[in-house]
Amino acid sequence: MSIPFKAIEWRNNQVVLLDQTLIPVTEEYVAFDSVGPLIIAIQRLVVRGAPALGVTGAFGVVIAMDEATRNNWSSGQLEKAIDDLRDARPTAVNLAWAVEKIRTLVPLGRDAVLAAAEDLARDDQQSSTEMGKIGADWLINSLGSRQVTLLTHCNTGSLATTGTGTALGVIRELHKRGLVKEVYADETRPLLQGSRLTAWELMKSDIPYRIEPDGAAAMAIMSGRVDAALIGADRIAKNGDSANKIGSLGVALACHAAGIPFLVVAPESTVDRSIESGGEIHLEIRGDEELTHFKGQQVAPIGAKTFNPAFDVTPAKYISAVITELKAYEIAKGESL
Repeated sequence: MSIPFKAIEWRNNQVVLLDQTLIPVTEEYVAFDSVGPLIIAIQRLVVRGAPALGVTGAFGVVIAMDEATRNNWSSGQLEKAIDDLRDARPTAVNLAWAVEKIRTLVPLGRDAVLAAAEDLARDDQQSSTEMGKIGADWLINSLGSRQVTLLTHCNTGSLATTGTGTALGVIRELHKRGLVKEVYADETRPLLQGSRLTAWELMKSDIPYRIEPDGAAAMAIMSGRVDAALIGADRIAKNGDSANKIGSLGVALACHAAGIPFLVVAPESTVDRSIESGGEIHLEIRGDEELTHFKGQQVAPIGAKTFNPAFDVTPAKYISAVITELKAYEIAKGESL
């Protein structure tokens, strides 16, 4: 399936990002040739989604090397810049994974590092295609070859990857086969990645959709309006516990109660087999203003305290299967990753 935009591109020795904070009102690309502004862009969610963060981090190592050459940095300064890039967002394992993988090639020179980053981007694109096929086949085997209504949370499409997406990649593959009746896209508070980004991608792909508030997801599921739910992941533990955008756990619990499939779709690079369970995943807590203000306008009492975790962890027992580019792990049947 052809995607009419690119979330990430390497062009003219710069990382070029589609600014996702401006979608759907504006499609604007921003170019970076310095590590500091790139890190700020990652933290501001100009680019987001685990696979996309990994690719951005890989190209970011090249940017750091170029900046070191321009400014005559010491080796220690270069290492510090790469460390800061790696740690820009702690929950999404792909960012740290990609940066650490690419930085091992730094002694081989800039050309070797750039080639490896480009390979990583191509691999990510291919993995989206494979996840789409494996996930679509799994759902057809589970639900039958019929049109289905699906629910998804946050954004897991081409904005979050270099390909067709993770969970949204599965939805796109099912749509290509004529099997998607409609998609319920959770708005995904507090930054509205569902209503701003996922709905925008579904619209561009001509996939029927409707937006719902996060609080309506359980009702949609329990009332029989939804046949299955699909989400992505920012980190998956060895036992299958999965960290994803806050609100994912509630969707999983509702699917479990309703007896419908709940799939986690993510590349193998998102599986962190160094940790046994989700209890070891560091969950990012974001600033108060994301909840107390909207577009710069105060919408809560002055001094209001917030609880604003960016992610939650869904225990493996509530996950029907984890779909990667290699296979469908039958988590509900006790298969380990």
